[in-house]
Amino acid sequence: MSTDGDTLTAAELRTLFLFEHLRDDQLDWLVDCGRIVEYAPGESIHEEGKDATCFFVLLSGTLVMSRRVQGREIELFRSDHRGSYTGAFGAYVDPGGATRPYPSSSRAVTACRFVELPAREFGQAVRDWFPMAAHLLDGAGTQGQAASETIERHERLVALGSVTASLTHELNNPVTAVLRATSTLRDMLAGLRSELGMLARAGMTPAQIETVAELAGRALDSQGDAPLLSPLETSDREEALGDWLEDHGVTSGWEMASTLVAAGLDLEWVEELAEAMPPAQMEIGLTYTVRALESDGLLGEIAEAAGRISGLLKSAKQYTQMDRAPLQSCDVHEGIEATLTMLGHKLGDDVEVVRDYDRDLPAIPAFPGELNQVWTNLIENAVDAMDARGTLTVRTRTEGETCLMVEIGDTGPGVPDAVRSRIFEPFFTTKPIGIGTGLGLDIAWQIVVGRHGGDIRLESTPGDTRFQVVLPLREAEPQDV
Repeated sequence: MSTDGDTLTAAELRTLFLFEHLRDDQLDWLVDCGRIVEYAPGESIHEEGKDATCFFVLLSGTLVMSRRVQGREIELFRSDHRGSYTGAFGAYVDPGGATRPYPSSSRAVTACRFVELPAREFGQAVRDWFPMAAHLLDGAGTQGQAASETIERHERLVALGSVTASLTHELNNPVTAVLRATSTLRDMLAGLRSELGMLARAGMTPAQIETVAELAGRALDSQGDAPLLSPLETSDREEALGDWLEDHGVTSGWEMASTLVAAGLDLEWVEELAEAMPPAQMEIGLTYTVRALESDGLLGEIAEAAGRISGLLKSAKQYTQMDRAPLQSCDVHEGIEATLTMLGHKLGDDVEVVRDYDRDLPAIPAFPGELNQVWTNLIENAVDAMDARGTLTVRTRTEGETCLMVEIGDTGPGVPDAVRSRIFEPFFTTKPIGIGTGLGLDIAWQIVVGRHGGDIRLESTPGDTRFQVVLPLREAEPQDV
């Protein structure tokens, strides 16, 4: 920084929108209190967390304002607009007049000239000149921040409730399957014990019983590797096996045939069983084997349902990122898939999900839990826009050499031109009163742009609306500010 050779004048101050309506004596006070300073490109103007001693008004050049988040410097905005201001924002609303820390950092992008005013004196002057305005600003800031935090908490609770409802719905089917299979298996095991008793009372030799047990064991092993048959092949095998069993006096042979064929068993197996047993006990041995196969099938159903439950819980864990560090290397596809799983109930049967993924995309440094909130907001908006009926397209691809893009599209009616310029504004919503808070897209913008240094764009025509989220492939290097 250096002081400018030019002298600060009231005439120059009046050209700035902040000061154009001040009285002459007020302008003269600013001239006496302030000075003109210059900053070279890349030079720090003020640093976040340091005592806010100065208020700066831009005369020329471009400045960038940033904030440090989780060790990264996140750009908030940049401006070359004459009259833009930065620095001690809180000086003119602090009743005690004490300086506050700078809430952010500012840096000169190009050579910059500023009017520099001491924060304590400038703040006291503003409160003296405009006491009611200072009180209103202080109240608006406090109430606005409190309202925003309250609504954001509500938004998170609503999102959590939606996820909970979806997870509960998705868990219902596998849990019901486990309960049903468990009840049936209990009856099967009771019947199996009865068949074992009948085999013991049939007067068979230990060798014969051992052979039956060995054949039943082979049947169970065969069931896991049973070949996939066409409907015609299945029908032909069941007919041949049913005829054979009927010819050998098995009264329920046609019912057993379907279970035996499904397990991959054929005539060779039943003939081997017939050789090992007296003809009178043939049906007992078959019944024992069929019950064992059906019980094993029920165990398979339980295992499959339990696997589905485990998968849903894994998706919930991935979605909420309960066990992850905030900033980490992550695959965006994992978060997208977890989000789609969590929103499965909302998607319903009338929304077709089309995935067009570039699986060669590398992992990126990001806050996965926060990105999942972005995917949730965009997908829910897309489904609502389509009235839960249409095609949802999720696409990933590279964007230049330094970024990747996640595109979420829908076949809804599109976003009107009059709305597009306001779509990311806080509290702006096109939904009916009582539906939504108008924070979803604003939060998405803050996460993508503010937290990740990316960009979020909208392209929309009737039948083809696409939100494009651009994220950097590498973590931005911290800058000296």
